[in-house]
Amino acid sequence: MLYDRIYNFSAGPSMLPVEVLESARDNMLNYEGSGMSVMEMSHRSKVYDDIIVKAEAQMRKVMNIPDNYKVIFMQGGATLQFAMVPMNLMNKNHKADYIVTGNFSGKAAKEAEKYGKVNIAWTGKDINFSRIPRQEELKLDPEADYVHICFNNTIYGSCWDYIPDTGDVPLVADMSSCIMSEPIDVSKFALIYAGAQKNVAPAGLTIVIVREDMLGNVNPITPTMCDYTINAEAKSMHNTPPCWCIYICKLVMDWLLANGGLEARKAINEKKAALLYDCLDHSDFYVTSIEKGSRSKMNVRFNTPNAELDAKFVKESVAAGMSNLKAHRSTGGLRASIYNCMPIEGVEYLVDFMKKFEAENK
Repeated sequence: MLYDRIYNFSAGPSMLPVEVLESARDNMLNYEGSGMSVMEMSHRSKVYDDIIVKAEAQMRKVMNIPDNYKVIFMQGGATLQFAMVPMNLMNKNHKADYIVTGNFSGKAAKEAEKYGKVNIAWTGKDINFSRIPRQEELKLDPEADYVHICFNNTIYGSCWDYIPDTGDVPLVADMSSCIMSEPIDVSKFALIYAGAQKNVAPAGLTIVIVREDMLGNVNPITPTMCDYTINAEAKSMHNTPPCWCIYICKLVMDWLLANGGLEARKAINEKKAALLYDCLDHSDFYVTSIEKGSRSKMNVRFNTPNAELDAKFVKESVAAGMSNLKAHRSTGGLRASIYNCMPIEGVEYLVDFMKKFEAENK
């Protein structure tokens, strides 16, 4: 393993490209002749303005973001967006539809209840969030101000395999754990938000991509820093932005573009997921509860026959040079997060370990 690095299967913060880390290291003390680190420079300086402008421009290229969408670099994580979305958008009919497919979409719905009426258009709670609903199952309100989904469910390991049709009602998506893992038609969404610490940058940066016609109708109680319009007009610089994270984001965008863009990422991510799911599907030792059509390519949830073996698996995987294979405390079991920067070799290494562990513990 390069630099004696382990295979980090963390759900976030997650792995970054080695090339990005090397570039940041080489410019740590003196960024391109400026005499200082990006960590130290003023966000109002010409040299930093070049960084943030290029970060947005490269992201627009990577995701093919239409011109009538604003890109905002924010802080507070996706959790702050749970409140910001209704404060900014639930102001026409004061109601919204939420489709609950896991932990974070449930939290988003609960937060939105503070600002208007929330209709649960579908919930997978009674089936332990084992699948994504079909279009005909959604009980959508045509008078809703928006429909909210979480596109990839980090904790339960499911992902939308289609974009739901919401008619004339704007669609909002939390894409924290799948953004930039494959091409997506941004124009199908009124607003996309994502914590960047999975595929894009270190923890501390939140990305908001919002269609321009969704701006300008904010709830009067909204704090200034939670107003999308103010942040968009200030080009993400109403106050000091997360400068270092945006710099790393720019480097990751460069890396994506230099390595085939999102089409290439999609092919690699599908190959990684197929390797892991094939191992699970051909085993009578491991179990995964997510239906095949709803499986995430980013977060793979599974279990051994019992909790004791799950714990043993985690302990031995650490000794074997892997980390963070223990699943979220709310589900128990195991989880491998295989985001963009997890190499195929890392998944192959995990699969070999899984087969060996199964043989030794049946």
